Amino acid sequence: MRLTKWIFGIITIFGTFSLTAHAGSLNCKGGFAETGDSKGSVLFKCGEPMLKDSFLKHAQKVISSSNNKSKRIVHPVTQCESIDEWTYNPGSGQFLTTLQFERGVLVSIKYGARIP
Repeated sequence: MRLTKWIFGIITIFGTFSLTAHAGSLNCKGGFAETGDSKGSVLFKCGEPMLKDSFLKHAQKVISSSNNKSKRIVHPVTQCESIDEWTYNPGSGQFLTTLQFERGVLVSIKYGARIP
């Protein structure tokens, strides 16, 4: 009985580590898509997504300049940045997965509803 509990504990620990190792990734046939990957890399690993969406995100930047040490002039600048979202359906029992790209680089992975 003790041996069974010990083995179950070891399996649970290793199972937990394997889940957390790829918590921020999408398991595809060509490998794991992870933050920092380029769009091309994700396409190579995962293929075409079931849905592609793009939108503009407003980003406020402050540019400061000074003509001399005593005066500092602040210029607020509003810029728009294009954000791309790709949604993948990894299959039955899995979660819809949305990948968000900024400047062509994967910056976030969000999990949605479980697929029946």
